[in-house]
Parts: sequence; structure tokens; C-alpha cells
Amino acid sequence: MAGGNVSVITEFVLLGLTDNPAVNTVLFVLFLLIYLITVMGNIWVIIIILASAQLHSPKYFFICQLAFLDFCYSSVFIPKMLMNIAGQKAISYHGCLLQYSFVSMFLTTECFLLAAMACDRYVAICHPLHYNSLMTPTLCIHLVTASYLLGCANSLTHLSGLLSLSFCGPNVINHYFCDIPLLFQLSCSDTQHNEALFTILSGTTSVTTFLIVVSSYLGILLSVLKIHSTRSKWKALSTGASHLTAVTLFYGTVIFTYLGTSSAHQQDRTKILSVFYTLLLPILNPLIYSVKNTKGKEAMKRIIMRKIFAQ
Repeated sequence: MAGGNVSVITEFVLLGLTDNPAVNTVLFVLFLLIYLITVMGNIWVIIIILASAQLHSPKYFFICQLAFLDFCYSSVFIPKMLMNIAGQKAISYHGCLLQYSFVSMFLTTECFLLAAMACDRYVAICHPLHYNSLMTPTLCIHLVTASYLLGCANSLTHLSGLLSLSFCGPNVINHYFCDIPLLFQLSCSDTQHNEALFTILSGTTSVTTFLIVVSSYLGILLSVLKIHSTRSKWKALSTGASHLTAVTLFYGTVIFTYLGTSSAHQQDRTKILSVFYTLLLPILNPLIYSVKNTKGKEAMKRIIMRKIFAQ
């Protein structure tokens, strides 16, 4: 169909994860608990970092930004999922495009933020004497700002492409959120240009940030292997262990999710994998970065004790 956006569809229908009423009841309770824990967990991480002077360092500045991203990211998915399970499966045309725009923005921003965090760990472990002079507050703010700007640019590019498409046929999306490959399938316009743009931008973002993370940790590994003391080696490795765990989970699930999404028989597998990076990672990150982090746990104890004694 030639021309600009002449969509006649005013809403899409999200099928969700399952149509089994019993399973949906369990999922509603489970996802509601996940959302509450995610919101409280990430806000708690932010409060601890802001309230503790000991944690006012580049590493925790990035963790604070990641917690904020995870809070926003989960808020894009779970409230609509709960409404979907409750029976409100329809989402407006503009609401659908807006949801994907936020998904794209937060996902891209997190990719670049994780890459910035990997560089921070590289400097901290491989160049500890120059860490404070290299990782200045100004540089950290610039890295975070650049991550958000790149996320916004990527999101607006895809949104512009989606707005140029026409949707005049089926409006049923076999997913629990508006994912762009499925929107391409429903469009009655020629999506070849949009699909190529999506592949190029997504591929460039993923490969670039992944290479930054891999090269940073290869540098860390080579540096650690030169250390003779076993205790010092363990300390150096534990410094970046939390971030490496989060990166592995993030890239692993995203890559496997988008491998073969064009195949109809793999859509159920895609939905299950999507649950991991859209719902579970935002709740796991606070655990990875706070519970497994000695400084974070100490700061948490101090704040709790301060509140108890204040009463």
C-alpha cells in the first residue's frame, strides 16, 4: 500500500501468555508480586545509594541508574500484563506504538549503560591508581546521558517507521506486549525497509555494546592472571562478578529471544524467553547488585539501624 500511514485499525488485541483461566489466576498473583518486589527493590537500591555517602562512587552511580531503568522498564510491561490477564486484552493503536517505543528506548539505554559499567570495572581493576582521575563525575554523567540519548534516538527512529506503516487487516498479536517483529507481520504495507532498519540498528547496538563488554572483561581477565596472590585475584574477580552476571543474563536472554522470531511455531518459546528479560531481570538486578555486594549490605544495615535508633 503506497503513501503514508492510513491505518484503519484503532486497536490491537494482545493474546497474552495463555488463555487457561486457572493458569491466568496464578500468573496474575505471581506477576503482581514480581512487580511489587521489583518496584520496592529498585527504589530501595536507589534510596540506599543516595542516602549513603560511602556509595557515592562511579560504580554505584551506574547501579543507581540501572535500578531506575529497571523500575521504568518493568512498569512498561507488568501493569498492562495484569490488565490483559484480567480480561482487558485490547490496546489502542497509539498505545501499542507508544509501548514499543518505551521498550526500545529502555532496552537500548540499558545496553549502553551495561557497556559503560563494563568500562568502569575495567578501569577500576586494571588501572586502580588512575581510577579517580579517569572516572570523574562529569565523565560518568556524560556516559549515562549518552546512553539515554542513544536510547531515545533509536526509539524515535523505530516509532517514525511504525507510524509510516498501514494496519488494515488482522489486529491480533500473539504476545503479551507490542513487539516490533509482530507489528511488521500485521502491517499491510511494504515493511522491507523498516525490517532492514530494525535489523541494522538492533544489530549495531547489540554487537557494539557486547564487544565493549567482552573486550573490557578480557582486559580484566588478562590483568587478573598477572596477579600472583590468590586472595588478590579473588578480590579483583569479585569486583566485577555482579556486573558480569547481570550482563550474561541480559544478553543471553535477549539474543535467544530474537533468534528465529519470524517462525510461527517458535512464538510460544519467544514469549517464555521474553518473560525472563522483561520481568525477571528487573527483579534479579537489585539482588545481584545489593545482596551479593558487601558495601551495599553494610550500607543497608547502617540505614536500617539508623532508623531503628531514631525511633
